[in-house]
Amino acid sequence: MTRRVRPGRVALNAGTLVFCAIWLFPVYWMVNTAFKPAGDIVAPTPRFLPFPLTLANFADAVHKPHFASYALNSIIVTGVVVTLSIVVAFLAATALTRFRFFGRRGFLVGILVIQMIPGPALLIPLFLSLKSLDMLDTLLGLMVTYSAFVLPLTIWVLRGFLHGIPVELEEAAMVDGADRLTVIRRILLPLVMPGIIAASVFSFIVAWNDYIYAYVMMKDQSRYTLPVWLASFSTNIGVDYGGLIAGSTLFALPIVVFFMLIQRRLVAGMTAGAVKG
Repeated sequence: MTRRVRPGRVALNAGTLVFCAIWLFPVYWMVNTAFKPAGDIVAPTPRFLPFPLTLANFADAVHKPHFASYALNSIIVTGVVVTLSIVVAFLAATALTRFRFFGRRGFLVGILVIQMIPGPALLIPLFLSLKSLDMLDTLLGLMVTYSAFVLPLTIWVLRGFLHGIPVELEEAAMVDGADRLTVIRRILLPLVMPGIIAASVFSFIVAWNDYIYAYVMMKDQSRYTLPVWLASFSTNIGVDYGGLIAGSTLFALPIVVFFMLIQRRLVAGMTAGAVKG
């Protein structure tokens, strides 16, 4: 039997393709511009294909002073923030879903209220707090700051996943002789893996992309991160568009690689509940 084509489905698919094209076009244009010669970048007639192709913009970006140290700082800060936020958020979410204690509901409301506060509004209080703790101008202070920003949402996300896991699974495992750590490792972690992956992506993006806190809280330029490095392409003399676009492409690449690495784990975690328990 021939399958009848529905006009509504065709229109929906066409609309989806148009939306995806519009959404992806800025990304394509950034990568396209990164491979263009300097003269073609500012040419009045745009070229949709980078011919002749050049790697000079990437060479200029990589050889810009402090690129290696800034990249290392970003990797260290982001790695610690993602790891710390996931561990703390998982333990906090487990306590909120598995234990009853005074102030639990107030704590949940509190983390939502904190999440609603704009980040720049907390700049001065956090600056003064880190200064009083002698953590200003240190990567540790930056890690603590980013962790404070991502923890409310990561706790809330992981709590939602843990809340959907029946307590009977843990009780059955403990009756069979498993201790609390074994229950967490063999039952909770596989089932809550989609939430962990989603929270880690959020933590990674927040810590990797921040500019204002890394710039304000660091006096020593050797402790700057990559967003501050990107801002250095714009000076009083002018803007190095080629280096800026190439640097932006390099800056966005780790996020894409990180998501590609965890995508399979995300799918595996989503199907874990069908085969475990």
